[in-house]
Amino acid sequence: MRPKDAVAGLVSVSSRQTCLVQRFFEDDGFNFATLIALGSAYRGLADVGEVLSTIERIPEGDREAWVTEFGVTAERLADAGDASARGGHRTSARTAWLRASLYYDLASSMAPGTKEPDRFHSMWEHSRNLWDKAIDLWPTRVERVQIPYEDTELEGYLFHPAGDGTETLPTVILNNGSDGPVNAMWTQGGAAAVERGWRALAFDGPGQGVALHRHDMYFRHDWEAVITPVVDFLAARDDVDDDRIVLHGISQAGYWAPRAAAFEHRLAAVVADPGVTDVAASWESRLPDSMRKMLDDSDRKDFDEFMEIGMSDDPVAQAELEWRMAPYGTKSYYETYQAARAQSLDDDTIARISSPTLVTNPEGEQFWPGQSDELYEKLHCDKQMVHFTTAEGGDWHCEVAAQSLRDERVFDWIEDVLGNLD
Repeated sequence: MRPKDAVAGLVSVSSRQTCLVQRFFEDDGFNFATLIALGSAYRGLADVGEVLSTIERIPEGDREAWVTEFGVTAERLADAGDASARGGHRTSARTAWLRASLYYDLASSMAPGTKEPDRFHSMWEHSRNLWDKAIDLWPTRVERVQIPYEDTELEGYLFHPAGDGTETLPTVILNNGSDGPVNAMWTQGGAAAVERGWRALAFDGPGQGVALHRHDMYFRHDWEAVITPVVDFLAARDDVDDDRIVLHGISQAGYWAPRAAAFEHRLAAVVADPGVTDVAASWESRLPDSMRKMLDDSDRKDFDEFMEIGMSDDPVAQAELEWRMAPYGTKSYYETYQAARAQSLDDDTIARISSPTLVTNPEGEQFWPGQSDELYEKLHCDKQMVHFTTAEGGDWHCEVAAQSLRDERVFDWIEDVLGNLD
């Protein structure tokens, strides 16, 4: 088999299932990002009209146009927020900056493979800076926190409910996925926790956000080494009920959260949205058998050679793959695929999980199909599966277009678990 034939089309790390909800683009990446943006409107991180008018200016598959147009929308809103702030209109400044922050992140994610790939970093910086400006004007108390981690710190935000003083409260740890921004954790669980009178902690773990862009910290498979320091940090606080700490994992954290829970037993509950037992499955789904055998045989030389030849005719695909490799801290295709392989849950590890666990199972899951069922079946703890369907608009990865429905079902379950501790 020729190298080019072996790697043809493998750059996508999804299983290329067809999206079952409304399509805006044929390109799966563009369509999924659009659904993320539209779903984020539920918590004020986007506006439907802004998203629709922006994507109307983007031709199918045109990454340059995507970065440019979402950058234009973000810059306009950033300027509007600045004007509102100068006029003393704090609420309008905050809401404009929040939306600008999300749009800059959407632009950043598509920058690899464009004429200016460094915009992946620069636009992320714009996004994070605007998020921080919005946090300074938050209507309820938010603490910027530094969580001791090995010989450094992890940065995060601790959200407090309205009217709170120093009352001891349940707290939800919001564990993001492989490439989501920290602001996504507000719409994917943070707001829901605070609405219920709890605290919510969003943080950047190794390979995420600040830890990646500013401190060159990378993914690790033994995620308990990340979550145990986070639990230590929360348990040491007088305003956190250390018997009611919940770990809520989104996307790739559908692996990290159960992995951490297998070794960190102070968690009152665990959410895996969706369940992930084998991270590398999404990477390897389009590899031919010959290349999977190279990984099995530890044949680094041939694997990297085949990948390099296969990518040589498609610089955009190469840039996209390298973007997905960045959180692994290596430019070697072989090392990245092996690092992804290390992120897997065997039966013995799953059997160690003792905390009550909720596994979501969206119809049409495109990255890790079938793995929610696999995780659920192998759990020995108290467990529940919650399904999301096309008819409800809750299909596809992380139910991105049905955030209200997801919050209701997931947080009803958390409330029931915490209520049973009384």
